Amino acid sequence: MIIVVDPGIREESLGRDEFVNPVARIVERCGHTWKYQHYASMQDHEWTHASGIIICGTALKDNGFLEHLEHFSWLRDCEIPVLGICAGMQVLCMIFGGSIRPGCEIGMTDVKVTSPHPFMPKSSSFKAYQLHSHSCLPPPGWERLAESAMCIQAVRDPKRPFFGVMFHPEVRNDRVIEVFLESCNG
Repeated sequence: MIIVVDPGIREESLGRDEFVNPVARIVERCGHTWKYQHYASMQDHEWTHASGIIICGTALKDNGFLEHLEHFSWLRDCEIPVLGICAGMQVLCMIFGGSIRPGCEIGMTDVKVTSPHPFMPKSSSFKAYQLHSHSCLPPPGWERLAESAMCIQAVRDPKRPFFGVMFHPEVRNDRVIEVFLESCNG
């Protein structure tokens, strides 16, 4: 089972239709079951029965989760694969010692792969859909996998199976989610 975490302002908001459900459809298409979880109600060690976690994105100005990072403290003990998409990448970076700064991108953007990894598309560059008002500086020791002219687009923790992308692979580049789900199988 994959836990799909909604970092939106409240449960069942419009953001669930825009950011969570498209991810869940990819999870289903890949043959996985999934469970919806709003970040504010995620319990410590709830992840122990899951094979992976995806922390989804939010609407452009829905950044309330950044004021409640304590709801993500369970990530420090998590041992299963985690994919952070946009807001999810911001959460991963902040929880593990990185930072965020203003950095708005909206629409299709050219992304350059800076460190080849199975998680990234095989080409040296690709187009990706962006919708974010903050960009991330990764935690110390995290590998940068891709960047745009504006910001870092993909990172990974070299010690744990944690990945983050600023772009929205559920809109375009769903192969990123598919590769992540393959890592949840084994």
